Amino acid sequence: MPTLKAAGLLDVDTGEIVRPGLVRVEDDRIAAIGGAPRGEVIDLGDATLLPGLMDMEVNLLMGGRGETAAYSPVQDDPPLRMLRAVGNARRTLRAGFTTVRNLGLFVKTGGYLLDVALAKAIDAGWIDGPRVVPAGHAITPTGGHLDPTMFAAFAPGVLPLTLEEGIANGVDEVRKAVRYQIKHGAQLIKVCASGGVMSHTGLPGAQHYSDEELRAIVDEAHRRGLRVAAHTHGADAVRAAVEAGIDCIEHGFLIDDDAIALMVERGTYLVATTFLADGMDVSKAAPELQAKAAEMFPRARASIQAAHKAGVRIAVGTDAPAIPHGKNAMELVALVKRGMSPAEVLRAATVTNAELLGVTDRGRLAEGLLADVIAVPGDPLQDITVTQDVRFVMKGGKVFVHAASDH
Repeated sequence: MPTLKAAGLLDVDTGEIVRPGLVRVEDDRIAAIGGAPRGEVIDLGDATLLPGLMDMEVNLLMGGRGETAAYSPVQDDPPLRMLRAVGNARRTLRAGFTTVRNLGLFVKTGGYLLDVALAKAIDAGWIDGPRVVPAGHAITPTGGHLDPTMFAAFAPGVLPLTLEEGIANGVDEVRKAVRYQIKHGAQLIKVCASGGVMSHTGLPGAQHYSDEELRAIVDEAHRRGLRVAAHTHGADAVRAAVEAGIDCIEHGFLIDDDAIALMVERGTYLVATTFLADGMDVSKAAPELQAKAAEMFPRARASIQAAHKAGVRIAVGTDAPAIPHGKNAMELVALVKRGMSPAEVLRAATVTNAELLGVTDRGRLAEGLLADVIAVPGDPLQDITVTQDVRFVMKGGKVFVHAASDH
C-alpha cells in the first residue's frame, strides 16, 4: 500500500490545490486521500498531484517515427502500423495521459480493428500505454474527409477500401459499417460529417453525410449503448449532426452562434483540438489546402472562445499525430491562451472527459477511483505549461514514470 506524497494535490471540482498532497494506493485503486502515510512512501517533493489526463482524440496507429505522408498509406501494412503504435502509446502515457479515445482508423487494415487489438495488448500488460477506448474504423462516405484515398488524391483503383474499413454510402451501408465495428470491439463510433482542412475536394465545412444517414449511424450506435463522435467543421453540418443526436463534435472550427446555441441546448460536447490552429504544419501541403488553412485557423481560434463563453461543454482532444504523440499537453496550453482558466482546462481534461466517456471510475483524485495519478512541478493553476513536464505517472497503481529514477 504505497503512499504518494507531494506539496499538493488538485481538487478538480473546487479548482483548488490541497496541501499537502497525500494519496494512498491499494492495488489499482485510490484507498484514501490525506491522513497519515502508510507503507512505502513515494516522496515527490514540491510537485503537485493531478488525476491522469485524458485525450479524447488521438490516432495511435498514425504518425510517429518512420511514417511518411507520401508513402506510408500504401507501403505500411497492419503489422508495421501496430509496431509503430507501440511507441506512440508509450510516449502518450509517459506524457501523463492515462486514458485516450482512439478516434477512428482511416488506414487500410483488411478489416482488422487495430486499435481494439492495441487496447487489449495494453490492458494485458504486454506493452505500456494509456487506457484506449477504440472506435474501430471511422465511418465515412466515398471521397469523404476520412476516406484514406482522399488525403493523397490517389487515382482510381489505388488502395481499394471496403465497407468493413468504414467506406459506406447510403442508410443500409452505414448501418452495416457501424454494426461491423461494434461486432469486433469498437467502444464508440466515429463518423465523418463534413469536409476538413486537408480535404482535396469541396468546401471544408460541407456536410458529407445526409441527415438520414447521420440519423441511421446514431440510431445503430445508441441502441447498442455506444456514443458517436463526428468530425465536423461547418456550422450547417454541426447543426445537422447535433440534430441527428451526435454526442460530440470534433473540431467545429466554423461553428456560428446558432450552432453553438444548439450545442448548449442539447448538451453536445465540443472536442476543440484548438492547438491545430497554431501548430499544424501545412507548409508542404498543396497551395489550395494552405489557402484553406489560412481561412479556417483564425476562425477556429474565435469559435472555441465563443463556444466556451456560451457554455458549451468543452472536452480536451489533440488530434494527435497532428500534435506529435507525447506532446498532448500543448492542447491544454492552447486552451488557456483561448481564454479558459487553468482550472477549467484541467477539469475539462479530467472530469469532463470522463463524463464524455460515460465513466465514473476516473477523472478525480478520490477514494475508490482508479489510481491514475500524475505529478507536475510547481502549481499548474498558476502556470499550465508545467503539464508539459510530467515527472511521475501512475496508471492503475503501477508506476510508469518516476523522474528521480529515470536518470
